[in-house]
Parts: sequence; structure tokens; C-alpha cells
Amino acid sequence: MRAMSVNPITIRNLGPEDAHVLDRVRPGTFDNEIDPARAWAFLATRVNELVVALDRGEVVGFVSGTVLMHPDKPTAFFVNEIGVHEDIRGQGIGNRLLKRITELALDRGCEEIWAATEAENIPARGLFRKMGSEEQDGVVVYSWADPGY
Repeated sequence: MRAMSVNPITIRNLGPEDAHVLDRVRPGTFDNEIDPARAWAFLATRVNELVVALDRGEVVGFVSGTVLMHPDKPTAFFVNEIGVHEDIRGQGIGNRLLKRITELALDRGCEEIWAATEAENIPARGLFRKMGSEEQDGVVVYSWADPGY
């Protein structure tokens, strides 16, 4: 794995052999506790990418994404989530994470990269615009755990 470094934060993409890196995550960086089995499965499924920001070996930021393929559309990359611990926001770490995962997506042949966020998430919207993205009007998002049929 190639790492880029600006002291003391290191940006690094992870593979399944790196799942142990997620044993040291600053509380509050992810939404929930890391489940080691889920982390390994995510990393082992090679359509997924996880890039982390490390501060002396502790994960303080991350971005995750997934390659999306269709028989009738160009290969795309969906940015699942990005997070930087609140103690170190505003230092360009989110920008560095997003740039790295964009490089990985382009290296995989993805022709389009997209993300979604809540309308009230002003920091994320600003970050995506800074990266050259455009907000899309008229998109409605649905989610469900049990379709009920």
C-alpha cells in the first residue's frame, strides 16, 4: 500500500491484510464501534475501498467507497462515507482523503464518482464542491431494511 504523509497525519488505503489498523480508531471518528469481522469482509471485497488518516498509528479520519458496475452504464464509484474526528477538522484532511479515494477510483477505470449527503451537512457539501462536484437537483433517496413483502 502506498502512503502519503504530511507530519503527523498519514493518508493510507487499506486492504484485507491491514484490517488490524482499525483496532486503533479515535472514538468518535466512525459512527459506531468497528466490528472486526465486518471490517475484514469490507476490505476483502475488492470492489470496496477504505482510505484512512492516521495520527501516529491511530485512525482519525476515513473515506469509504464502492465500485458500481452495470451492463448498460459506465463504471462508477460511490463515496459511501467520509469522516474526520472533530478534534482535527479544518486542516484539509477530508480533502486529502477524498483526493486519494478519487485516485483509486480512477485507477480502477471508474468514469464517474458520486456521493450523497444530507442537505444540512454543510461541511460535506462544501468539501464535495471544493473537489469540483456539482449538486444534483431532483434526486430522492429511499432506504429500507425490510421491504415488507
